[in-house]
Amino acid sequence: MPRPMRPVLRPLHLARCALVVALAQGCIPEGPATAPPPAPVEAAPVKLVPEAGDRISTRFADNFDRPTLGPDWGSKSAVWAIKDGRLCGQGAKNQPVWLAKKLPVNARIELDAVALSTDGDIKIEVWGDGKSGASGNTYSDATSYLAIFGGWKNSKHVLARLDEHGSDRLSIDVEPGSDDERARPVEPGQPYHFIIERRAGTTVRWGVNGNVYFELVDEAPLTGPGHEHLGFNDWDAPVCFDNLTVTPL
Repeated sequence: MPRPMRPVLRPLHLARCALVVALAQGCIPEGPATAPPPAPVEAAPVKLVPEAGDRISTRFADNFDRPTLGPDWGSKSAVWAIKDGRLCGQGAKNQPVWLAKKLPVNARIELDAVALSTDGDIKIEVWGDGKSGASGNTYSDATSYLAIFGGWKNSKHVLARLDEHGSDRLSIDVEPGSDDERARPVEPGQPYHFIIERRAGTTVRWGVNGNVYFELVDEAPLTGPGHEHLGFNDWDAPVCFDNLTVTPL
C-alpha cells in the first residue's frame, strides 16, 4: 500500500508557522514598537568666565573679527554678541561680559568704544572678579573700578571704585556745548579711544581721545584674587567695543 504523501512546507509556509508560534508565545509584539518620546531640548546656559585663567604677561589684543565670543570671553547676559567685528550689547542691566585672562596688577588697557544712541552709557570694568554682575537695579556691589562714559542718560562721566553711586567716585557733569571737551556728552555713532592705566599698583588713570578725565589714587587698591579681570558692561543703551589691547606695565 503506498505511503501517504506528506505536505511539502515551502520556506514561506515555514516562516508563517514560525511567526504564528512566536506570536502565540508572546515573543513578538503584535503591533509596531512605540519609540520613546524625544528628550526635551534645554536652552544652553550662559557661559560664565572661569575663575582660573592665564595671566597676561605680554601684549594681548582682540579685534573681535570672528562670529562668536570664543573661549577668552564669558557673559553674564545673553545680550552680548559679536556683530560686524565688534563686541556689542544692549539691555545688559549691569550683567557684564568678562575677559577670562587675568590682568597684570599694572597695565595699560586700550580700546575703541561707540554708543549707538543718545543715551551714551559706555561702561568698562577693570580689575574685577571676572564672574559677577549687579545683584539689583543699583550697581553698588561691583568688584572693580568702573569707567562710565555718558552714564545716567548721558549726564555724567564717572570713575568709581566698587560702587558706581559711591560718595568717593570721581565725576564730571555733562554740559552740551562746553568748551571743556571732557564735559561734552557722548555723541552717538562717534568712536572713542579709551586708555585706562594702573601704575605703581595704586594709581588708576582714565583718558578718552587723548584727554585725561580722572586719576584715582587708591590707598587700598583692588588687587589679587577677585580683582584680576576686565569686563564690558551697560544698563540699557546699545553699545559696542573694539580693538582691545592689554599691555603689562
